[in-house]
Amino acid sequence: MYYVIILVLLFLTELFYFRVADKFNIIDKPNERSSHSRITLRGGGIIFYFGALAYFLTNDWEYPWFILALSLITFISFVDDIRSTSQGLRLVFHFSAMALMFYQWGLFSLSWWWIIIALIVCTGIINAYNFMDGINGITGGYSLIILGALAYINEEMVSFAEPALIYTVLCSVVVFCFFNFRRKAKCFAGDVGSVSIAFILLFLIGKLILKTEDFSWMILLAVYGVDSVLTIIHRLMLHENIGLPHRKHMYQLMANELKIPHVVVSLVYMAVQAIVIIGYIYCQNWGYLYLLCAILLLSFIYVWFMRKYFRLHLSV
Repeated sequence: MYYVIILVLLFLTELFYFRVADKFNIIDKPNERSSHSRITLRGGGIIFYFGALAYFLTNDWEYPWFILALSLITFISFVDDIRSTSQGLRLVFHFSAMALMFYQWGLFSLSWWWIIIALIVCTGIINAYNFMDGINGITGGYSLIILGALAYINEEMVSFAEPALIYTVLCSVVVFCFFNFRRKAKCFAGDVGSVSIAFILLFLIGKLILKTEDFSWMILLAVYGVDSVLTIIHRLMLHENIGLPHRKHMYQLMANELKIPHVVVSLVYMAVQAIVIIGYIYCQNWGYLYLLCAILLLSFIYVWFMRKYFRLHLSV
């Protein structure tokens, strides 16, 4: 019953946000780099933050430093959705949020070089998750797969986090998917959504890695990771400014050049990530070898796809 109430409250919160976004004209207008053609409300992904906040308020104020960190990164991302903020200001908020998350993890008890590695990896993952948010359903759907896997791992394999946090955030993702995972989306996640859910997933995966001392759990982000890293390499080979928006991700070519419906593309990414995770769970005794093989296989698929279809993008 707790989760039913949470689900209803989050649903009503999302509807209230739509009224606010409509009143203050928080919208996403399509441009030449967009994968959509309709003006749509932006920032619906703020519901992910409210999901985490609902957990915090109803579970004895658990993980206070993480929630404070999430509040900082959600705030600056939401401001950036409304009006452009400077990169320097965003970095101040992001690094402050990550420092608070590291403190919640207990990372500052380790050697300083672990902090540097964690900072680089976390920054890369947050940016990758943000870049991958470009079509209907992909952020919500992909997050459902990861959260579902984390819930299973937490219950059946190794306890690393409070189950209620995972399930409450899952409720918020379900609510978002109801409005976004469709042919004509009611809202987009916005930076506030993609960055906040990336931060939440990072916190959970980080706790899992620290608990097991096994970095191969990064397999939970393998599909996004391969697509993001190889797209950056591809753009560098094309002598492009990787800081500028583009439409060269694999999912963008599938949706834009091959005209595959957004929902179908999102389902493909979800299915591939789910298969990779299931395989990892069954082959966990060979975790790092499996991670390497999965990355190589996904990279091969990416390169094959680009060699076959990238010419369609060049001809547009």
